[in-house]
Amino acid sequence: MKNDFKSVLMLSCHNEKHLQKIPSLKADCIMLNLEDGVSKEQKPLALELCCRYLTTYKDEQKMFVVRVNALDEGGYDEIKRLNPLKPDAIRVPKINTALEVKETLEMLDDDIELHLSIETSKSWQNLNLLKVDKRVTTFYLGILDMFADMKLPQSIINTTNPTMLYMLSHFLISCKSMGIKPVSFVYQDYKNEDGFLKWITLEKEMGYDAKGCISPKQVDMVNNIFLDNEDEINRAKEIIELFEKNQKDGISGFSHEKYGFIDEPIYKGALAFVNLH
Repeated sequence: MKNDFKSVLMLSCHNEKHLQKIPSLKADCIMLNLEDGVSKEQKPLALELCCRYLTTYKDEQKMFVVRVNALDEGGYDEIKRLNPLKPDAIRVPKINTALEVKETLEMLDDDIELHLSIETSKSWQNLNLLKVDKRVTTFYLGILDMFADMKLPQSIINTTNPTMLYMLSHFLISCKSMGIKPVSFVYQDYKNEDGFLKWITLEKEMGYDAKGCISPKQVDMVNNIFLDNEDEINRAKEIIELFEKNQKDGISGFSHEKYGFIDEPIYKGALAFVNLH
């Protein structure tokens, strides 16, 4: 499935040289960006190139998401223009309320997903209210904009800071509880591979399976770290087999030397993991 993506590569649509490389890129998801990084003067050109390359690459197996501008800064008109071209999803920044989500869905074609940037204090407050329709499938954590809005220093964005760990955990669990795919924040220092590796290793351990990227090297690292672990799959299959075997004997909870205590919730978790992969 296209939306089972791990690496999300941001490409600014005013740069045609980068758009031409899309077929050779290893990212599962291409984020065609019309917003940040595209100057006001370049936005009309970026929209035209976005439309052109959506048509050119319509048969590619990658997922194509277009990040439009804020709704009151041209986003509505961009969505109207993009609807006939059928990108897989539209990503809208700075949506704060469920009403804004509903209004966006009304103008978005029914077969296009709606993705949201969670990057303001208001959207954080309303996080659990924003999935108003099954077409709302994915949230992206915009940590820099959010910290600026909350007046938090960027210096606390590190892998050991408790506030940062809380925000990552809260975002992940909130999204998962709603059936939303959470995509972790973009790491801007693309030359710092060691720093990026620390983040994606931590996020993998936490339960994330997707991250925004701004370079092909970051894409390679995400694809490598977020690979499905064959040992985890084999473990889940063995737990399923053990539980079902004991269940036939009327035993629904038991201790196992290798896997510890196994009961129905553990069994259901293993089933869900195997079905997902």
